Amino acid sequence: MSAPGGAVPGHSVPGGARLVLATHNAHKVGELRAILAPLVPGLRERDVVSAADVGAPAPVEDGVTFAENALIKARALVAATGLPAVADDSGLCVDVLGGAPGIFSARWAGRHGDDRANLELLLAQLAEVPDPHRGAHFACAAALVLPSGEEVVETGTMPGTLLHAPRGAGGFGYDPILQPDGETRSAAELSAEEKNARSHRGQALRALAPRIAELLAR
Repeated sequence: MSAPGGAVPGHSVPGGARLVLATHNAHKVGELRAILAPLVPGLRERDVVSAADVGAPAPVEDGVTFAENALIKARALVAATGLPAVADDSGLCVDVLGGAPGIFSARWAGRHGDDRANLELLLAQLAEVPDPHRGAHFACAAALVLPSGEEVVETGTMPGTLLHAPRGAGGFGYDPILQPDGETRSAAELSAEEKNARSHRGQALRALAPRIAELLAR
C-alpha cells in the first residue's frame, strides 16, 4: 500500500503538498516560493515543501556534472514521494584550475561541507596566481522531474574574480572570495536580496519557474 501522494512506504507527504524541493534549508524553500508567487496566483505555503518535510534521505550524488547531480536528487525525491520534484546543484569553477573545484566544491578539502577548509585550501592553491588570471564563476543547474518521467534542466552562472582573502560575513561556501563582475564587494558582502537577484541559483530557478508554474496551474 502506498503512502499519501504516491510516496513509498515510510515517507509521509504533508497534506496539500504539490511540489517538493531537494533541500533541508527552509530559506531555500522560501526563495522558491517567492520566485513562483508572481507566476502562480493563489500559491500557498503548503504547496511547496522540502525534502526535510517529507523525511526523504539524501541520495548518492555520483554524477559528473551539475545537471546530472541535480537530476539524481530530483529523481530520488519523485521516487520517495510521488510528487513533482525540484533540485539544484552548484559550485565554484575556477578558470586556471580547468573548472575545478566544480562538482567537488563542497568537499574540495576532503570533508563534505567544511566551508572554511575548502576556502582556505583553494586560496593556498591560488596564492601565486595574479589578479588578471583569477577569473572564476559560480554555476548552478536546477532540475524539475515529474512522476511521468518528464525532466527539465535550466542553468545559471555568476562570473567574477577571486579575491586573495575572504571578505564579508554573509552567504556561505566560497561567497567571501568571489567578487562578482561589476561589483566592488564580495558575494558575501551582498544582501540576500541583492545576491538572489543576480546569483547563479536565482537565475536557474527563475528560468525553471514558468515550467513549475504550468505544473501547479493544472
